[in-house]
Amino acid sequence: MPLIRTIQIDPDTRLGLWKISEQEAFFQEKITISRAIHHPHKRLQHYAGRLLLITLFPDFPLDEVVVADTRKPVLHCGSFHFSISHCGDYAAAIVSRKGAVGIDIEGVQPKIGKVAPKFLSPEEQAFIDPVNTLKHQTICWSVKEAMFKWYGLGSVDFRENMRLQPFPFMPAGFITANFVKPDTNTQLYLQYILENDLCLAWTHPVAESQTNS
Repeated sequence: MPLIRTIQIDPDTRLGLWKISEQEAFFQEKITISRAIHHPHKRLQHYAGRLLLITLFPDFPLDEVVVADTRKPVLHCGSFHFSISHCGDYAAAIVSRKGAVGIDIEGVQPKIGKVAPKFLSPEEQAFIDPVNTLKHQTICWSVKEAMFKWYGLGSVDFRENMRLQPFPFMPAGFITANFVKPDTNTQLYLQYILENDLCLAWTHPVAESQTNS
């Protein structure tokens, strides 16, 4: 079964993870994607991500998805908020009727460790587990990617605008973070799972609070 994980966060918010093992013909019977996507594997990733949307909520208006100026896919009608992420043979999506969401799926790779000083502040680098450094850094990166998608407006400094509160390295857990920009100062509560060197991180509207406007 390609749908390998679903999480019912609340009655209005659901998350799904899909492992891509199908050919294009399988998806073409169900949905369409932009003809501008030419790379075969990227096409499969986009197919899987969009099929997840209607798998999680069968009434999701897939034909009304448009790409905003920030390159974020959105529904102008506002009936659903959603976020999609791809990594290798995996696609993940989170959908909510309530408000903004963000999701990211990321593999544990050495390149994340190499750029860690660019997305982690000195305070964040100080709590990284010395034994599980790369995995801990990957969780931080994936969490910040989910925050970036939650914000959805681009122009974010991952080190300055996203501030993670210290958390220990664990295979799964919760993280509190602050997203700070001139237009918003919001505390977010995120969740992550790390399995088989693959990190899935997400945030959803029930888990956020406005601290300042």
